[in-house]
Amino acid sequence: MSKRYDPEFKEYIAKLVVEEGNKASDISKEMDLSPKNISRWVSIYRKKSKAGESYITPGEFKKREKELLDQINELKEENEIIKKAAHIFMKSQK
Repeated sequence: MSKRYDPEFKEYIAKLVVEEGNKASDISKEMDLSPKNISRWVSIYRKKSKAGESYITPGEFKKREKELLDQINELKEENEIIKKAAHIFMKSQK
């Protein structure tokens, strides 16, 4: 009887190998998984990553969008401060 693993678990294990740099053999022993399964999951994960398939939830999208908008606003404020400082500096040199 073979065990069934959900896609999130498979992706998590593959990320441990691909992105975190852990050895598949170590994870195999630690998690009591077949090295063949881990190898297959890593292969699938790498193919999916190369194809550009990365699913994000709408909640993750909104969160990322908010982070980027906040960053834009912060950069705009910093830019205005730099402009004012440059203007003051130029006035003092005259």
